[in-house]
Amino acid sequence: MLPAATPSLDLPAWAWWATIIVAALVLAFDVVWIARNPHRPSNKETGIALGIYVGAAILFGLGMWAFAGAQLAGEFYAGWLTEYSLSVDNLFIFLLIMAKFAVPEKLQQFALMIGIIIAIVLRGLFIWLGAAAIENFSWVFYIFGAFLLYTALKLVREGESDDDEYEENRFMKAVEARFPATQHYEGTRFFVRENGKRLATPLFFVIIALGTTDLLFALDSIPAIYGLTKEPYIVLVANLFALMGLRQLYFLLGGLLQKLVYLSIGLAVLLAFIGVKLLLHALHTNELPFINGGENVDVPEIPIWASLLAIVLILGTTTVLSLRKTRRDEREAQGRLDT
Repeated sequence: MLPAATPSLDLPAWAWWATIIVAALVLAFDVVWIARNPHRPSNKETGIALGIYVGAAILFGLGMWAFAGAQLAGEFYAGWLTEYSLSVDNLFIFLLIMAKFAVPEKLQQFALMIGIIIAIVLRGLFIWLGAAAIENFSWVFYIFGAFLLYTALKLVREGESDDDEYEENRFMKAVEARFPATQHYEGTRFFVRENGKRLATPLFFVIIALGTTDLLFALDSIPAIYGLTKEPYIVLVANLFALMGLRQLYFLLGGLLQKLVYLSIGLAVLLAFIGVKLLLHALHTNELPFINGGENVDVPEIPIWASLLAIVLILGTTTVLSLRKTRRDEREAQGRLDT
């Protein structure tokens, strides 16, 4: 992962709290504004908002470069791009959830916002647990690396997914069995009273589905970003920037998602690359007695500039090849219609 001489962040508590408070204020503003104005955002609206989030992330990285050095700035950019690319995979599942629950278009933005807030809170817990594990058990990198390689292999075997329905997990089925519900939406309300009974609206289940689904994706993304940086603060901020722009990506890229036919393959290559990087780092800092007698293994480690370059090349190649295949398939389909 990182050589021993890599600089580290030693931030005071107020820097953590300032980051969390700013993120909370931005999210609170979004929730209040969307709740008062439920609607499907226009491409202009989503484009401007996404541009602000992406611009803020780029500026944050430049600020980190100025105050903490190029190494940590590179780790932030690599982690942010990785989290964003994995989040794009989430969007396809989000589309299926919206279709499954027949969410009205004007309520989709609000549902996504609340689901994202739940995901941020749950990911925060994962980040803390991951940092604690790394701090106390260096061998956890073996587990992270092996898990990412397993996930990559699973994505390759699945290939291009033909699933067009969302399958509820056991937790969702248990929640639906526990809460009696109405069959119709009541604006942005989660619960209503009918005939003296308190009933959940479909929106309540949509938000639970969105939040828990993103938590499952975090099982991949959190180990992946810890393969690029050992700094919990960078992990937190990279996740915040990726998730806070996820709502805009959902509306802006909804149609484009269907064209990214090689997305699963590209993400598999990305996760495999980071998995190998983690295993190399685990060997480099090895303390397990049954491997090399508990001594460090002299293996090369992948520098952060090489990781950042690999991430950009993998994602760029995936996008270009996907769009080329989609255009070719569309031309062939049109040719068959013409004949």
